[in-house]
Amino acid sequence: MRLSGSLAFTLALLSSPLIAQTTSAPPPSPSENYSGMYTFLQEGEFVQVTVEDAGKLTGFVSRYGDADGDRGAFLDQFFKQGKLDGRKLSFTTETLHGVWFEFTGTVDRGEGKTPADEAYHVLKGALTDFRTDPDKKVSSKSREVTLKSFPQDVQ
Repeated sequence: MRLSGSLAFTLALLSSPLIAQTTSAPPPSPSENYSGMYTFLQEGEFVQVTVEDAGKLTGFVSRYGDADGDRGAFLDQFFKQGKLDGRKLSFTTETLHGVWFEFTGTVDRGEGKTPADEAYHVLKGALTDFRTDPDKKVSSKSREVTLKSFPQDVQ
């Protein structure tokens, strides 16, 4: 009887650090914040991405118009829909002057060492440019792009 009692006591002592270890483990680190501004197709253009609850993505593309009626004007095209699922990111813009964009790809770590550096995060994937001509015919052009994050102010 005495042996089994001391065996139980020894087992209790040995298992108590394991119990304490599992209950006092540090909390998981928060997920990356991919919200921010990213480069777009040409100098001065950008994409603003905001990650909201449950992977909902909002934002807009700011770009220079290239059609006869808006050439050189700065245009904002808000996201019609957007989603972030893990690292998979996609968005579709509203149509403006017969043009809209779809992006499907991933968000990755870039060459920047800290969030204060350019390209700390990058959006890599396929960007499709859709255009409707005056006869209502839709054409599209797809290309692989890497959109680099702008430096963020880190406090």
